[in-house]
Parts: sequence; structure tokens; C-alpha cells
Amino acid sequence: MSDAANAPYVLPGTGWPDDPAAPDTPVAHDAADVAGLAASAPSLHELLARQSVCRACDRLVAWREKVAVERRRMFAAEPYWGRPVPGWGDPEPRIMVVGLAPAAHGGNRTGRIFTGDRSGDWLFASLHRVGLANQPTSVSADDGLRLIGTRMAATVRCAPPDNKPTPAERDTCRPWLAREIDDVAPTVRCIVCLGGFAWQAVWPVLDQAGYEVPRPRPKFGHGAEVRLAGPDDTSVTLLGCYHPSQQNTFTGRVTEDMLDTLFTRAKTLAAL
Repeated sequence: MSDAANAPYVLPGTGWPDDPAAPDTPVAHDAADVAGLAASAPSLHELLARQSVCRACDRLVAWREKVAVERRRMFAAEPYWGRPVPGWGDPEPRIMVVGLAPAAHGGNRTGRIFTGDRSGDWLFASLHRVGLANQPTSVSADDGLRLIGTRMAATVRCAPPDNKPTPAERDTCRPWLAREIDDVAPTVRCIVCLGGFAWQAVWPVLDQAGYEVPRPRPKFGHGAEVRLAGPDDTSVTLLGCYHPSQQNTFTGRVTEDMLDTLFTRAKTLAAL
């Protein structure tokens, strides 16, 4: 195994493809830091850089770096990203896709959300079929994939043990998502929530951003659709989508037709 492959993760500024961070990027060490650094980021690029070096949640930091050292056998020769996975895609999107968290051997390995895992295989194949991605696969951060009018982010930016972040970890991470959605709000007209966790997580974010959030909050379901009036005469429509996890795709709870129909609806709502 090469020295590069033996590295637990790639530190900021050391040449990982499209690494937004630099050695002097400020690092959040607790929830207050996250809130302050998210609010004060002078640009979307700097926001992504700060997301990508966050160390606010001790349990998540320990897990993501443990996975990056131990690795799965089939990826043993690869270096792992092993850091928080920032949002990516169109900087002025019409559609925002929000997921749960990076996969331990997917985004935590490749440095890009939904990249290098089976959920991503289903997701990007569908996005390509409906015209929201330039290719049907996402295997590495430098594979040439480009999203069309679309951006992606995770509710929690670090891979969690058993794919289950705690409520405290979700809340600590929320300012990263809130600021990212706030930055792209002028153009976004549809937010696709992959799974119930993401559906629940976006409501306080949208409330904070000045959208008129209904009470009680609408229930999650595949195809659930809620239009919200926003600031400055804007609006956004939330779409619920079952997560394309292996459990859902293997059991038929999610099919290719279901994903294609939903993302076609997202395109219509976003006028793409």
C-alpha cells in the first residue's frame, strides 16, 4: 500500500480534488463555533471550506476518522477523505437535494455526497435520465460529473455510526445547511428531501430563512408536496422522496420509475 493510501485522511490544502479548504481555514470546535463561522462566511466557497474542516461533534469526528484509517477491504488501497462532506453542485441552483449524511465508505471516502455508494448509483442514474446530471454515475470527486440546475447537501455533514446522527449532532450541524440554503435561496424553487430525517430537518432551516412554515408541519411521504411563500415574493416547493437506500431499493419500496417521476416533477416546479 502506498504512503498516500496509508494516510488516514487528506488534510486541508494538500491537493485533494476540488478541496475548498486551506491551511488557514477556521475550524469549528463546538456548536457556537459552527453558528458563528457559518454566519460570518463571506462567500459560498468559504462556507464550504469551513464546513469541510468542522470538528464540532466529538463522536462524529472519531467515527469518520476511524473509518478513514480502517477502511473497507475493497477500498484498502485508496486514501479516504475522512472529513465533513460539504455541499456541491450548481452555485445558483433551481433545485436543492437534501439528504441525511455521508455514507462511511461513500462520501466519507470520496469527499462528495452520494458518491461511491449504491444510493448514489440510483440517485445519479435518475438525475441523468431526467436531464439534471451530465452522466449517470458518480464514483469520485474528479470524475467529471456535473449537476444541471441542481445542488446537493447533507443535513449532517459527517458520516455517523450506523448512519444515525443524534438530535444534538443534527442541531449542531444545522447552521451549515441553513446558511447554504440562505445563500442559494434567490434561485431555488424546489427542495427535494431524501427521507424523513431530511424532511424534518429542513423545516426549522426554512423558518429561519423567512419562509412561511405551516403549523402543524406536513407529514413526510414519497411525493409529498408543500409550497411555501418566502421573503421578497419568492416561493419554494418541498418534495418528499423515499431515500434510495439499499434497503428501499432492494425491497422495491423505491423504484427507478418512482425516482424519475419525482425528479421530473422537481424540474417542472423549478422551471428547468
